[in-house]
Amino acid sequence: MNRVQRPRGRVAAAVFVWLAVVCCLPLDGGAQSQVPAPPAERTPDRPVQTPIDREAWGRDVVRIGQDYTLNAGDAIGQALVVSGTATIDGRVERDVVVIFGKVRLSSTAAIEGSLIVIGGSASAMSGAVVRRDLVVVGGEMDSPVGFMPGGQHIVVGSRALGARVEGVLPWLSRGLLWGRPIVPGLPWVWSVVGAVFFIYLVLNVIFSRSVGALAETLEARPLTTFAAGMLVLLLTGPVSLLLAVSVVGIAVIPFVLCALAAAWIIGKVGVLRWIGRSVLRHESPERPLRSIGSFGLGAAVISVAYMIPVLGLVTWVMAGIFGLGAAALTFVAGYRRERPPASARVQAAVRPPLPAPPVYHPLVPVDDQPAANQYDRTASQAAGAAASVSGQPESSAVPMAGADLAAFPRAAFRDRLAAFVLDLILVLIAYQVADDYARLEGGTFFFLLLVYHIGFWTWKGTTVGGIICQLRVVRVDGAPLAFADALVRGLSSIFSLAVAGLGCLWILKDRDRQAWHDRIAGTFVVKVPRNWPL
Repeated sequence: MNRVQRPRGRVAAAVFVWLAVVCCLPLDGGAQSQVPAPPAERTPDRPVQTPIDREAWGRDVVRIGQDYTLNAGDAIGQALVVSGTATIDGRVERDVVVIFGKVRLSSTAAIEGSLIVIGGSASAMSGAVVRRDLVVVGGEMDSPVGFMPGGQHIVVGSRALGARVEGVLPWLSRGLLWGRPIVPGLPWVWSVVGAVFFIYLVLNVIFSRSVGALAETLEARPLTTFAAGMLVLLLTGPVSLLLAVSVVGIAVIPFVLCALAAAWIIGKVGVLRWIGRSVLRHESPERPLRSIGSFGLGAAVISVAYMIPVLGLVTWVMAGIFGLGAAALTFVAGYRRERPPASARVQAAVRPPLPAPPVYHPLVPVDDQPAANQYDRTASQAAGAAASVSGQPESSAVPMAGADLAAFPRAAFRDRLAAFVLDLILVLIAYQVADDYARLEGGTFFFLLLVYHIGFWTWKGTTVGGIICQLRVVRVDGAPLAFADALVRGLSSIFSLAVAGLGCLWILKDRDRQAWHDRIAGTFVVKVPRNWPL
């Protein structure tokens, strides 16, 4: 009997002790922490979902030009690091984005979102977790064999590219973000500065006269030079857009950009020489050794300014604008010296020779003498033609419709290009309007463009764009264009455009500024006064 009751007494005592322990525990769920939660099962389609610390949401981290370290046991919402190194030892509830920097994931790192690295590299130790996507662009990913993110794994780059990007990162964080092109603490920056200085020095020696002319322009008209540089920069975009819209002008865009880059570089050389001349107060013209000394002093001053934060970037931009404006003004001045105004060249050509003064008969009235009337009419026509060419108002000028157009100056390439772009836009608008009413084929536009030019050349000897730009097309013998001439010129212009526009660019080289289709058709494109009649 006693043996049977002993087990019952022990069971009752154990139940009593368990109830006492349960009653003594706090009511905040501490008892549940004694029982470990079963591990979550990982499925191939869905990554492991861990509980989210709601207090960590909203604590975002942003670092620009600085490093960031998340210690083990800490949690944040998300992190953005630009030009810095992100060391993750704790937990990130959302994404980690690093631009031009590095990411180091330790064995305790856990990123619940995605890891995105642009222009940098990433490394992960065994035990690091990325729940979603891993994207590295422009660098490399160093990770153990078993490391695999929960989503996509994309790495675009190589070890060599990553090494180059890492070499540039200090310049981005300590130079560009501070607004200074030269960072004194980076050795490779001084190698670049030395190479640029050598190139500028060679240009200063080879083009000594041109650089001296730029320095003189800057010294004489600094405000006008700055305004001209700003105007060139503002017009570069619209002009490139018009050339691109014209389709044919796409071949000219690279030449325009190359000319702009050359003007920017040679203009900066002129700015350096101008600064040196201003400090040393050298008179113009300079001797070769003095020009080199002025250039070297200007380069030293500019280099010191480039090291100062914010001021360095402003100096770089201002020097480029001043140099571009000086190059533009110097080019225009040189062009005017080589090509004097049209009035000085054309006045003698359009003025007809005056007959000998009439001999008056004493017995015949003056009004009845034909020689006197002819002399007066010819003199008035010559005076009117001279006034028209010299740019006087139309009311005071009497243009001669029968004058030889071939004697006028040849049209420049820029004038012909501007006229063609205007005509192209006009035909394009007409084509779009016609296409709304009738479905036109793709080749119809070029056919309309050809018909438009041939028709206007035959009718008025120019087009609408030519009227605006004061251009006329005339045969080499001075006669107006006939339909056969316009047809030959229009068909041959297709060949000039088909060879990458080389036939049109021939105007820049030809002595008479004739394109290939001008030579085939035997025509000139001349510049006439604004009030010249059609």
